[in-house]
Amino acid sequence: MKGPLFYSKILLFGEYGIIRDSKGLSIPYNFYNGALKKDGNPSDEAIKSNGNLKRFLVYLETLQNEQPDLVTFDLATLKNDVETGMYFDSSIPQGYGVGSSGALVAAIYDKYAQNKITVLENLTREKLLQLKNIFSQMESFFHGKSSGLDPLNSYLSIPILINSKDNIQATGIPNQSFDGKGAVFLLDSGIVGETAPMVNIFMENLKDKGFRAMLKNQFVKHTDACVENFLGGDMKSLFMNTKKLSKVVLNNFKPMIPEQFHGIWQQGIDSNDYYLKLCGSGGGGYILGFTEDLERAKLSLKDYKLEVVYQF
Repeated sequence: MKGPLFYSKILLFGEYGIIRDSKGLSIPYNFYNGALKKDGNPSDEAIKSNGNLKRFLVYLETLQNEQPDLVTFDLATLKNDVETGMYFDSSIPQGYGVGSSGALVAAIYDKYAQNKITVLENLTREKLLQLKNIFSQMESFFHGKSSGLDPLNSYLSIPILINSKDNIQATGIPNQSFDGKGAVFLLDSGIVGETAPMVNIFMENLKDKGFRAMLKNQFVKHTDACVENFLGGDMKSLFMNTKKLSKVVLNNFKPMIPEQFHGIWQQGIDSNDYYLKLCGSGGGGYILGFTEDLERAKLSLKDYKLEVVYQF
């Protein structure tokens, strides 16, 4: 048995901001993927994944009992598959902000949900919100609190524009140009990040009036501008606003940035070779970079591993 592939995702803009109704833009990232699988000779990794699925199954049974109107699964088949060794075979790194649990949630929904909404339908705003809500509840098993966007992106495999909590839509993004000098890239921090502690720090910070004002007047404002610039193909304004966003994050989200990256974060702002921002909740995993000149950024960051996500 081998199920269809579900891809990782990258939230280009909107991390933390979407909790406060900023815009967001999430794109599929096909470099990593995962699929549900069974085989006769499971590895240690597969056995561990199967154990996770057993716990997830218990959670889904409870979810279905408590909210039968939200989603129902073919639990008997799921239970049987899990008991006979099914696992999630994934190349998506965990704790890296690229949606490892999202892809698993999408795979389980796709295979076992009854009356499921599919990508072939006319995806109205209502249907997208319904899916997001289902995925949010399913993924909460992994993170404590989930927006549901990662599984939504993985399930549909199309870019998603978040206008606000209750307004999301499928969108198109400007075509890639593989000989373009501009690029979005991932920088590997070499540290596994954990979502829940980072979100907790953010929620604590929200109790502070000054922090809330900074979010509204700077963070959300620059995030919204970046989303509009990117979708409109206005790259000159995009870099101007990404630089502002990068500064705001360095000044106000220090706990989410691994300490050894504070220096190169500032270096990018000072040199204009690249601008860094959080990828997911931060605390480790990947850091997202934007550059107008990929070769220059590679030179500046020659001691680090760069992975190009998108070129323009």
